[in-house]
This record gives sequence, C-alpha cells and structure tokens, in this order.
Amino acid sequence: MTDSQIVEHGRNVIRLEREALSTLEDRLGGEFARAVKLIMQSSGRVIVAGVGKSGLIGRKIAATLTSTGTPATFLHPVDSVHGDLGIVGKEDVAILLSKSGESDELLALLAHLKGFGVRTIAITGDPASALGRNCDVSLDAGVREEACPHDLAPTSSTTAALVLGDALAVALLQEKGFQREDFARLHPGGALGRKLVVRVEEIMLRQDLPVLQDGDTMRQAIVMIAGRRGIAIVVDSELRVEGVLTAGDLSRLVERGGDLFPIPVRTVMTTKPKLARVGELASAVAYRMEDHGIMAMPVLDELDHLSGVVHLHDLMRARVI
Repeated sequence: MTDSQIVEHGRNVIRLEREALSTLEDRLGGEFARAVKLIMQSSGRVIVAGVGKSGLIGRKIAATLTSTGTPATFLHPVDSVHGDLGIVGKEDVAILLSKSGESDELLALLAHLKGFGVRTIAITGDPASALGRNCDVSLDAGVREEACPHDLAPTSSTTAALVLGDALAVALLQEKGFQREDFARLHPGGALGRKLVVRVEEIMLRQDLPVLQDGDTMRQAIVMIAGRRGIAIVVDSELRVEGVLTAGDLSRLVERGGDLFPIPVRTVMTTKPKLARVGELASAVAYRMEDHGIMAMPVLDELDHLSGVVHLHDLMRARVI
C-alpha cells in the first residue's frame, strides 16, 4: 500500500465521521432540550453508564460534566449489581449509552434505576430500541455507517455519542452561568487553573524595589537597571509612579553618545509607562507585557502607590505563561 493510499484511508475515516456529526446536528431538537432541563432540575448527581466502547465514552462524558460544574460519576452496569448501586440516589439522573439499545447489562441496570425513581436519558443509535423506549428521554446518536470498512468497529457511533455528551455538558454549563473562574476553581493544579486564579501580587517583587527620585541621574539609573531586574522606577514622595526607565531606554541613550552619567533621569524616562494593578490576573499582565515587549512592569495598589514590580521571568516561573 502506498503512502497516498494510507493517507486516503485516514481521510475517509475523518470524512465519514464528519458526515455523521453533520447529520447529528440536523437531528438535534426538543429531546435534547428536555435532557438538559431534566439534569438542571435534579438536585442529585448524573450517573453515566455504558458497556464496552460506550462505557469508555461514558467515562469521558462523566469527567467532562464534573469539570464543568455538573457533578457526575461513571457506573459500570456489571459492577452495579455487585454493590455499586449504593452510590445511586433517587434525586440522580442517569445517562445510559448503547449503540444498539439492547445491551442486557444496561437494560438490567435501567430496571434497577427505575426502581429507585431515577430519571433516565438514553444516548443510543436506535431510539426505537428497548433502551430508547424505556428511558424518560432518548437522544438519537444513530449513524448511517461506521468509519470501519467492515461497518463493525465502533467509530462514527462512538464519536456521535461523545459529541452528544459534550453538547449536554456545554449546554448545562451555559444554563448554569458557569464562568472561567468556576472552571479554574475545579482545576487548581492545571496550567489553565493557574492562569485563571493567580493574581499579580502573588508573584511580584515587594522588597528593595528599584526606585529613583526626581533629581537622580543616569548614574544611579544605570546601576539600578543592571542590578535590579532591568528596570528603574521614578516615584514621588508618596510612591506615585512618575516614569520608568528600562534597558531599552538605556540602549537608545548609549547610541546617542556622550557622557551619560550626569543626565537627569527625568529627561530620559518614559512618562506614560505600562502599569499593572494589584488584583489583576497574572496571566492578563503577562499578555500585556508580551504584547508590548516589556520585561518588567510596576504594580500599583488601589491608591495608585507603587506596590511592587513584576518581571516576565517571574511569570514564567509561576507558569502562568
């Protein structure tokens, strides 16, 4: 088989699954809205169950729901009849996944769930199946054909089920008004969590700030820029920032030639520098610094007094960029 033939096989799989999703989108309607409302009205958890490949998809759906503000757990249908039904409460809602809708294990679980009074949602390739008929809501995840050339291995069908699960999770997220900050609280150990939680004051330098006073010269500024993180900040008697000098300012001054040392910093400094404020997300400050090519930035408090200095290296070490 040639490379081009191998690539074409891969493209055909993608094409077939894309077509399946396009059909799925066209079919989405009132039953989907009913499913979302059923979960919204529940005070319990979402129980997700499936067997085989559907079970693997179910685990991912449960994880996505939980991470977006809808508590969910995966329940294996076989384990459920060996004690795991103890996790089920009458206020829960169950999402049951099966391509055929005729899985014996899943139908047995459905009977037990109904006995508990649990409301149920089917995600099945056949809404007319036993599962589809006996659940409170049935979502049609049927596909014309699998991407497998023998129309056997679950491919298009598992993709459709996964996308329906994602659609439920995101619709619920929007209905609940779930925000980026809520997501961050549920993902404190991840990079996204750090970006959405860490504030600039948690990272900035607070002690021995590189400050100059009106009347200081470039002699003091050069020493400070070289030894204090590449920035010198000119402040007044109340620590209000009047200007900033950076290594870039120093380089441009050197290019002009002459004796630098006696030059007053006021004649060289940037009088309208970019500033950060206490309470800002560190990731937002990092974005502005990168956008403007700035290595260090003064941080002001609520009274516009200098509170600290944040450096791009500090933000990188904190892994907010």
